[in-house]
Amino acid sequence: MYIIKHRALFFWITGVMLAAALGAIAVWGLPRSIDFTGGSLMQVGYTGNRPTVATIQEEIAPVGLGVVSVRAVGADTVSLRSRTMTPAEHDATLAALAKDASTTEVAYTSVGPALGSQFTNKALWAIFAVVLVIMLYIAFAFRKVSRPVPGWGYGFTVVAMLIIDIIVPTGFYAAYCHFTGAEVDSLFIVALLSLLGYCVNDVIVIFDRVRENLAKNSRVNSKESFEDTIGRSISETMTRSINTSLTVVLALLALIYFGADTTRNFALVMLVGVAAGTFSSIARSAPLLIPIAKWFAK
Repeated sequence: MYIIKHRALFFWITGVMLAAALGAIAVWGLPRSIDFTGGSLMQVGYTGNRPTVATIQEEIAPVGLGVVSVRAVGADTVSLRSRTMTPAEHDATLAALAKDASTTEVAYTSVGPALGSQFTNKALWAIFAVVLVIMLYIAFAFRKVSRPVPGWGYGFTVVAMLIIDIIVPTGFYAAYCHFTGAEVDSLFIVALLSLLGYCVNDVIVIFDRVRENLAKNSRVNSKESFEDTIGRSISETMTRSINTSLTVVLALLALIYFGADTTRNFALVMLVGVAAGTFSSIARSAPLLIPIAKWFAK
């Protein structure tokens, strides 16, 4: 009942989080990887001392790749990003880097501009399709609940919460990219789609308990108010939601500290999203039904 009583505070916290996330996205943007823009990405490891970024730029300049982004990765590796290389340019770049040092190609990825644009469109459509299907499913599942909030009101609430649950980790990642040089890649999209499924699960658990309690009140002719029913439903499911999220958080922390570098950014986005989703399901989703119910009552 504490959450219901102080729901205005949690709504304000939500507003601050949402404003901060949108501000980070607007100010710093989301730098896209070659998965979306097309181009070539090469990682080269050095056996001895790694040259400076300026020296590497000078070494590869004769290859004629144009503007090449060179970034240090770890203690002995560099990452080079350029327009899409031809096989000859790829070999020439490796030869230029190995001219005065002992090097090893760690990884190489090349994506054409057309394929990158196609991947961007598919990623956006995938997110839109998931949200639409979730909204339709919630509206169908709650079709027999008409008072004080109609079935589609539950679906609308879930979608609104899911949008916030996606914006918050996206804003975090925009700030993370700004300070670390990371980029939005395919794993970031996978993380967002995974969060959509995870967050809606928590919300569904609470909403389903609300539906059960409303049906029970109707059968026994209980005079319990809708606000009290919401508070009781949250109390009955809170422990389950927190325990489930805690186990996921522990697994993500292990992945961040002991996992490979390629999955670390994915785990970070998931960690922020799981925390935001848990807060959303407990402190925002069900309490939001109360002002919606009052609006319908008018």
